[in-house]
Amino acid sequence: MKKYTVIILVFVAFISCKKEDRKPVQNTLKNTAYVEPFIGTGGHGHTYPGATVPFGMLQVTPVNGISAWDWCSGYHYSDSIAVGFSHLALSGTGIGDLADILFMPINKEVDLSPTPLSRDSLNYKSKYSHKNEKASPGYYQVFLEDHNVNVELTTALRTAYHKYTFDKNDTQSVVIDLGFAINWDKALQTSITIEDEHTISGYRFSKGWAANQKVFFVAKFSKPITKHHIYTDGNRVENTTSEGIKTSAQLFFDAQDSSELFTKVALSSVSIENAKDNLETGDFNFDTVKNEAEDTWNEALTKIEVETPIDSLKTIFYTAMYHAQVAPVTFSDKNGQFRKENDEIVTAENYTAYSTLSLWDTFRAEHPLLTFVATDKVSDIINSMLAYYETKNILPVWTLYANETNTMTGYHSIPVIVEAYLKGIRGFDAEKAFEAMKTTMMQDERGLNHYKKHGYIPYNLIDESVTITLEYAYDDWCVAQMAKALGKNDDYEFFLNRSKAYEYLFDNETGFMRGKSEDGKSWNEPFDPKHSNHREQTDYTEGNAWQHSWFVPHAVDDLITLHGGNDTFTNRLEQLFTESSEITGDNISADITGLIGQYAHGNEPSHHIAYMFNHANQPWRAQYWARHIMDTQYNTTPNGLSGNEDCGQMSAWYALSSIGLYPMNPASAEYEIGSPIFEKASIAISEGKSFVIEAENVSDKNIYIQSATLNGTDFNQTTILHSQIMEGGTLKFVMGSEPNKNWGTANN
Repeated sequence: MKKYTVIILVFVAFISCKKEDRKPVQNTLKNTAYVEPFIGTGGHGHTYPGATVPFGMLQVTPVNGISAWDWCSGYHYSDSIAVGFSHLALSGTGIGDLADILFMPINKEVDLSPTPLSRDSLNYKSKYSHKNEKASPGYYQVFLEDHNVNVELTTALRTAYHKYTFDKNDTQSVVIDLGFAINWDKALQTSITIEDEHTISGYRFSKGWAANQKVFFVAKFSKPITKHHIYTDGNRVENTTSEGIKTSAQLFFDAQDSSELFTKVALSSVSIENAKDNLETGDFNFDTVKNEAEDTWNEALTKIEVETPIDSLKTIFYTAMYHAQVAPVTFSDKNGQFRKENDEIVTAENYTAYSTLSLWDTFRAEHPLLTFVATDKVSDIINSMLAYYETKNILPVWTLYANETNTMTGYHSIPVIVEAYLKGIRGFDAEKAFEAMKTTMMQDERGLNHYKKHGYIPYNLIDESVTITLEYAYDDWCVAQMAKALGKNDDYEFFLNRSKAYEYLFDNETGFMRGKSEDGKSWNEPFDPKHSNHREQTDYTEGNAWQHSWFVPHAVDDLITLHGGNDTFTNRLEQLFTESSEITGDNISADITGLIGQYAHGNEPSHHIAYMFNHANQPWRAQYWARHIMDTQYNTTPNGLSGNEDCGQMSAWYALSSIGLYPMNPASAEYEIGSPIFEKASIAISEGKSFVIEAENVSDKNIYIQSATLNGTDFNQTTILHSQIMEGGTLKFVMGSEPNKNWGTANN
């Protein structure tokens, strides 16, 4: 993999220096050289290795053809069979969909009429080896052993480029299978048309996690199509157009003049005409597009620059930065049009519409990271949410191809909007956004009727009542902050008061948040804080009481008081990390991964917890556990993520934590101080302005902050405001191997 190339290049540069003049080697490698797209493709990371550009519309990537949890992206590193290359993919989700518009180059004629029962019966599949597979930002390559075809993929924002190199004089053919589906996906209606000797077009309508997904496509080939076979629902048809539930085609090309075949593909949610408009004009300059994709990525990866002599840390960091910018994805076409879930076609005026919003995950660190590295995208993402609100009269929960999946709990589009506004990001209608937030939190769907009536959600009325209550309480706090910023005092008081809903569920005797009956007195019994029951007959979402009892990021000081003070609170917090990792129950959630004690880093509800030590006067414990999580939950292998990537959240946690910052409460517009691992990290603020974080003496042993200065002035606090960072300057830490229990505490 690429990391070995990086190490060799640096080593060669080092030994070439004269012995008498061994100055530090100037690193001239682009940041893209440190990205390893295969990180997360193994284990339960659920990432894909294919080609995309930052927030690109297309994800052109290999598909293994297995329907299973670890193949949610279509690909898993344990596999060695490819069935084709699709143009849409999910990065790190816990539910599988997409893999639309499948292309597969092959060197023989096949019969596409049989209905395959599994991938084993697909006669166009092929073996491949990781020895003949490469990936880098904006590029993917693999050799198909059964067809002797080398496949290379790259992409622009709305156009994918394929390069197929066949053996000399071999049959040159491409299979397009629109009936193919994995995981939750199912084709409902598809069509293929051969428009001319170089062009095909069609559509694929499907039902899956996205209940109403309509994908239109066009593809142009560098050679004329010399022969074709088209199939509709298992029958070969003798014409140039086919429509049915499952359509497929095999196209043949002249092998005499060149062993290379190029194709470029564009998609649209609206129409074939829009797909044609999205298709890049010009020829098939594959290498040019590949280089442009790499340049685009390199620019995206320079928004935060880190310095360290340890290449593996750079690989983890820049891969995290890469994964944090593959989603959300561009959804509107070049002309601004996009399709809504109700099939209404609208135009994004003065913004780009985005989809694949995994908000339950990404509000925590992904969106805060984007306020640094993709500030220009933030208001567009919010406008995309508000466009959804116009149709549904409610803000989105989890959108996929503009469909509401209603996956997960809470309405966490709300903290994303509030965070952006309080960080000074404009470009969206704040009054309309407030209306959307207030309307959303005052309606009766998804348990809000019970929440409004009781002040919490009784466990006997709705599953996952504890998690839902705690998350609604946080969303309420966010609405209150927006109301305050807009001068809406009555709304501020109302939502601030409702944001204390967590107080109903705290059981002082056990120290956990527990399910409470609608009588307001009795708890859900029997109670086992280690018990997990996945998504049914449970008080907690994808976890247990140990993992969910800490979600009060907006009122940590009050939570400490409920526990009885700092000592009791920190003892219980420490116990979370040191308790046995046993999870009890007959239907344990597979999402509980990355366990450190009962802390589960592989799922998002745990992500803020280590930083809560800062509020209990023990910041050195936050420094210890944050560093321990970084050291144990991330590495440079395909198993380098301890749980689902979840559209950038797992990576964003690392990207921010590794430079010493974390948004424990994102909508507060401030960051907790943790334990930086780099000698230097520079955040680009604007042209000529940056915010630099230095960590003197930092090492794998020197993880504790001894002292700090901000622009040369003593800095002795465990939080820093976003506004302070945006002013530019230097935050310098001196690190040591033992805690300085006076730094960042009331003892100083």
